[in-house]
Amino acid sequence: MSKKTVLLAVMLMLTMSLSGCLRNGNGGGDTGPVYEPGPYEVITYEDVVYASGLAHTQTSTEASAVPLKLDVYCPDRESTDRPVLMFIHGGGFTGGIKHKPEIVEMGNYYASRGWVYVSIDYRTTEELGDVDGKSQEEMVDYYRGIAPQAWIEHALENVESSKQLQQSVAMYAAQRDSKAALRWVVANADTYNIDVDQIAVGGASAGSITTIALGISDAGDFRDEITLDDDPTLATTNLNETYDVKSMVYFWGSNVKIELYNTVYGVDRYDANDPELFMAHGDGNDPVTPYEGALTLQDTYDALGIHSELVTLEGHGHGAWNAVVDGKGLFDLSFAFLMERQSIEL
Repeated sequence: MSKKTVLLAVMLMLTMSLSGCLRNGNGGGDTGPVYEPGPYEVITYEDVVYASGLAHTQTSTEASAVPLKLDVYCPDRESTDRPVLMFIHGGGFTGGIKHKPEIVEMGNYYASRGWVYVSIDYRTTEELGDVDGKSQEEMVDYYRGIAPQAWIEHALENVESSKQLQQSVAMYAAQRDSKAALRWVVANADTYNIDVDQIAVGGASAGSITTIALGISDAGDFRDEITLDDDPTLATTNLNETYDVKSMVYFWGSNVKIELYNTVYGVDRYDANDPELFMAHGDGNDPVTPYEGALTLQDTYDALGIHSELVTLEGHGHGAWNAVVDGKGLFDLSFAFLMERQSIEL
C-alpha cells in the first residue's frame, strides 16, 4: 500500500467521524446487557494530571503547555498486585471524553472485580488551533513540538484540507499522550498497588486505533521523534519508565495508525512479541472502521503465531456497546479473555 493510500484511508475514516458515540450500534432498541457489580466497592480518583503537552488555542501563534488528565478506578480491597487496564476513548481524534457513560460503567465493572482501571484524556484537534491560510512552511512551524516534521510533511503531501492535516497531527499527539499515560501508570504503580507485570490497554474506535499502535509500536516510537528542545513538556512524561503490555482490548477499531507509522518511517513494527489481542467488532454496515479490518489484523496475528480472539457482533455497526454474544456483554467477554490469557487469580 502506498503512502498516499495509507493516509487517505485514515483520513476517510476520520472525516466519517470516528466518534464511537452510539450507545447501540445496530440501530435497534435493545437495552443491552445488565452488569452486576463485583465483590468490591470502587474508589474513583478523578482528573489526575499525568503529564502536560503543547497545545494551541484557535488564535494562538505559539503553543503552550496544557495539563493531561486521567481517572483511576480502584477496588476497595487489600492487595498489592492489582492488574491494570488503561482505556482510551474514541472521538475521531477531534474530541471525546474519558468519562463517557459507557467508559465509567466499564471502569466500575473492572474495579469492582479487583482490577485498577485507568481512563485517559489526550489532545485532540480541539487543542490544535487553526492553520487555515498558512503556508506549508508555516504549518510545519506551527505544529513544531506537537508532531515531528516527517509526520507533518507526509501529511501535507497527502491530505486534501487543513482539517485533515489537523486530524493527522492529532493522531500523533494522541499516541504520544497515551504512551505518557502508560508510563505514568508504571511510575505510580505503588500508589495504586498495581502489578506492572499485568498491564492491559484497550480502547473504542479511535481509542482502539491508538491501542493497537500503543501495543505494537516500539518504546521510543511516538516519543523520540521530537526533542525536549522542541517540546519541553516531554520532561513531564516519565521518560525513564518502561512498560510491558500483556494484552490489548479492541472495540470496533483498526490498525491504520501503526500502518501509517510504518509507512512514514519505513519500518515494520509487527513481531512475534506483540501483545495478545481481544477484538469485538460488528459485521454490519460500518463505513468508519469496517469489519474486514479486524479480519486482516487477525490474519496478521495468525501469521505471527500470537493468540488473538475476534468476537463478531452480528448485525451490529459502529459503537455497539450494547452488543450481547451468547448472553454476555462486552465487559464480560473482554474481562474473561484477560483473566484467562494473563492467568490472573483474584
